[in-house]
Amino acid sequence: MTDSSDAHSQPLTILLGCDTFAPDVNGAARFAERLAAGLVERGHTVHVIAPSRSAFRTGAWDETHEGARLHMHRLFSLRWYPHEWLRFMMPWTMRRNAGRILDEIRPDAVHFQSHFVVGRGLSLAARSRGIRVIATNHTMPENMIEHTTVPKPLQPLLLKWAWRDAAEILRRADAVTTPTRRAADYLEEATGISGVHAIGNGVRVGDYTPDFEHRGNRIVFVGRVTGEKRLEVLVRAVALLPKTLDWSLEIVGDGEQRHHLERLAAQLGVGERVSFAGLVSDADLKKAYTRADVLAMPSTAELQSIVTMEAMSSGLPVVAADAMALPHLVHDGENGYLFRPDDAQDLAQKLERILTLPDDEFRRMKKASLRLIQVHDIERTLTTFECLYRGEPVVDPVTDLDTDERRDDSVAEGR
Repeated sequence: MTDSSDAHSQPLTILLGCDTFAPDVNGAARFAERLAAGLVERGHTVHVIAPSRSAFRTGAWDETHEGARLHMHRLFSLRWYPHEWLRFMMPWTMRRNAGRILDEIRPDAVHFQSHFVVGRGLSLAARSRGIRVIATNHTMPENMIEHTTVPKPLQPLLLKWAWRDAAEILRRADAVTTPTRRAADYLEEATGISGVHAIGNGVRVGDYTPDFEHRGNRIVFVGRVTGEKRLEVLVRAVALLPKTLDWSLEIVGDGEQRHHLERLAAQLGVGERVSFAGLVSDADLKKAYTRADVLAMPSTAELQSIVTMEAMSSGLPVVAADAMALPHLVHDGENGYLFRPDDAQDLAQKLERILTLPDDEFRRMKKASLRLIQVHDIERTLTTFECLYRGEPVVDPVTDLDTDERRDDSVAEGR
C-alpha cells in the first residue's frame, strides 16, 4: 500500500489546454509555457493542447520550450482577423478532439488556461471521464471586446453574455485560479463563483540581471503594442518630460498600434527619442531590462503583469497605472509609483520623479523591487498547482499586501 508521502511524490501526467501558447507573445502564453516547463523539471509529464500555427500542419509532436520537452497536440485553427495574430481552434470539434487526446494519454488532471474555446470542450470531456479539472482565468471579456467587430452600442450586451458564459464553463472545474487576490475578487463578483484561488503567475527571479550602477534615463515598456496597453498615454507622457533629462523610451514588442505610435511620437517632437524594438529573443529582452532605468506600464487591465514581475526581477523601479492587479506589485513610493489611469501628466511627473532621484534613493527602489518579487518566485506557483492537481488543500501564495504588511521586512523572508 502506498502511503501519503509516496503518493505526494509520484510524478503526474498533466494536460494543459491553451487557446494561446508559444510562439504567441502574451501573458497567458508565457505563463502556460513556464508552468509546463517547470512541471517537466519536477519530473512530471506534460501534454499541451494548443492551436496549430498553420492550417496545413496539425497533429501531435514534441516541442522544446524553456528547455523542457513538451508533448504538443496542435489542433486545426484559423486566424481571427480582427486581431493581428490570434488563432482559434474549432469550438464544434473541441470536445471530440479533447476526448480523443484524453483517452490516449489518460492524465491525472486537466488544467485549462482559457474558457473561450479550449476550456469549453475540454472541461466537458474531462468531467465525463472523471478526470480532475483545474481552470485558470487570465483574461477579462472586457479586453476581448475591442478585437471583435460588434458595434459599440451592442458591446454591453455582449459583455453581459460573455461573463455569464465564462461562469458556466468555470463552474465545471474542481478549482478555479487567477493570478492575484484582486483579480480573484473581481472574478468572484462577475461570475458568482466562490473560493477562487489567487496564485501568481510566477517568474524565475534568478534568470534576470540587475544593474545598480548604470544611469541613462532609459524608460522601457514591454508587451503587445495594442490599444488595451494604453501606449498612447505613455508616448504623450514622455513628450512632457524635460528635454534636459536626455531621456529615451524603448518599446519592446509589436502590434497594430506601432505605426500610429510612431506617427504620434513624431508629431509630438520626440520621434528620435522613442524607439521600437519589435519582437526580440529572451536574451535580448533580459538585456533590455538590465540597461533600462524604469519600467512604464500604462495598461489598466492587467490581471497580473508578467512583464512587471520580470522588470522587478531585473531590479527596476516601476511606474504603473493604479488599476486592477498592478498595485499589488508596485508599492507606491517603495519600488516605484502608481499614476492615475490614462493621465499622461501624472505619468510624466512620476517618471520624472524616478529619473531625478539621488543615486542612493534610486538604488533603494531597485533593491525594493528585488525584495518584493521574491514572494512571486515560480517555485511557489509550481508547488501550489501540484497540490491542486492532486486534490490536496492549498493556502494561496501571498499575492496582495495591505499597507502595514508592505512595510514589514518579514515579507522579504517569504512569509
